[in-house]
Amino acid sequence: MHLNSIAEPWMWGVFVAFVVAMLALDVFALGGSRSHKVSVKEAASWSIVWVSLAMLFNLGLWYYVRDHFDEAIATTKAMEFLTGYVIEKSLSVDNVFVFLMIFSHFAVPEQYQRKVLLYGVLGAIVMRVAMILAGTWVVTQFSWVLYIFGIFLLFTGFKMLVSAEKEPDLEANPVLRFAKKMLPFTNQFHGEKFSIIENGKRVFTPLFLVLILIEISDVVFAVDSIPAIFAVTTDPFIVFTSNIFAIMGLRALYFLLADMASRFHLLKFGLAFVLMFVGVKMLIVKWIHVPTAVSLTVIGTLLISSVVASLISTRRKA
Repeated sequence: MHLNSIAEPWMWGVFVAFVVAMLALDVFALGGSRSHKVSVKEAASWSIVWVSLAMLFNLGLWYYVRDHFDEAIATTKAMEFLTGYVIEKSLSVDNVFVFLMIFSHFAVPEQYQRKVLLYGVLGAIVMRVAMILAGTWVVTQFSWVLYIFGIFLLFTGFKMLVSAEKEPDLEANPVLRFAKKMLPFTNQFHGEKFSIIENGKRVFTPLFLVLILIEISDVVFAVDSIPAIFAVTTDPFIVFTSNIFAIMGLRALYFLLADMASRFHLLKFGLAFVLMFVGVKMLIVKWIHVPTAVSLTVIGTLLISSVVASLISTRRKA
């Protein structure tokens, strides 16, 4: 299998510049680094902005490919981006559940959560870039790796299905225990600071522990989501852009869903079935080609069904 990308070098440069500009806008112009509680209205507005930008990008991509290649290729690439974006966006909802659990466990004040998530997004972008480049090279050199990805996604989906209702023990996390053993920590938060000078020595605040766990969870989700998108496309530009658009909207999604996450408790089952479907698709690709439009329909149906089931279930309990 050979990787064919429709992107020219300048397209990569323009997209990276766009991501940097949007992050700078968030940090400097819109108070991303200033501690404040993010309202549902603000989160909803930013969620709409990010989804709209992703769709506008996809439309621009379609026009570009149509003009430089043909309409059939343009439609294929646009569908690949949309399917990849939906997969990444849906899997990022699981990130939201994990972030919520971490913040609740450490009782992080709401006004400090935004800064931690900002650093989390920056770390996630760097890690995704590294993983996408590595994954692209591996798939180019060894096409059979896609079968390993498929088995891995099947296993991950099954594991998620079995442990959907279980709460992980954060205190037993080996990285967290190692950090506590190696670094001096305070017992209290000191504003948004990750470390302070106390009695002439630098000590770290609980917020730094929270940041460590957020970054670890980003790595775990990247390991799940990047193999999943390779089932849709092996075009590195499509993989990269759909991933980054989903990540950039992650913080807004968190603050949008944080207060009502309990209402979507069955969504994890939907996500588990999505991973298993993608895994099966990768394993049968040699014999049966599942069109991207069919994949998008199946994934959308699984997610919408789990959301509707969650809402009906919580309404009955209420």
